[in-house]
Amino acid sequence: MADLQATFDGAAAEVKQLKEKPADEEMLQVYSLFKQATVGDVNTGRPGIFDFTGKAKWDGWEKQKGKSKEDAMNEYINLVKQLKEKCGM
Repeated sequence: MADLQATFDGAAAEVKQLKEKPADEEMLQVYSLFKQATVGDVNTGRPGIFDFTGKAKWDGWEKQKGKSKEDAMNEYINLVKQLKEKCGM
């Protein structure tokens, strides 16, 4: 688990250094997997009707509900690898 955590932490740092900004859907996936890996299942109320960004983030995180911390970390790491190839570092 320590190795997985270290790899996850490295991926979290790398995603901030991409040369090109990933598409909104890709960033939403990054966000939702990060939240699931670090917090677990969504634990807040859904944002209000006019908070479009907040609702999209919340909905993305809600879709990860029930996924284990380890699975979320592994998916996050793999997604960041794909984004590094696509967007550059």
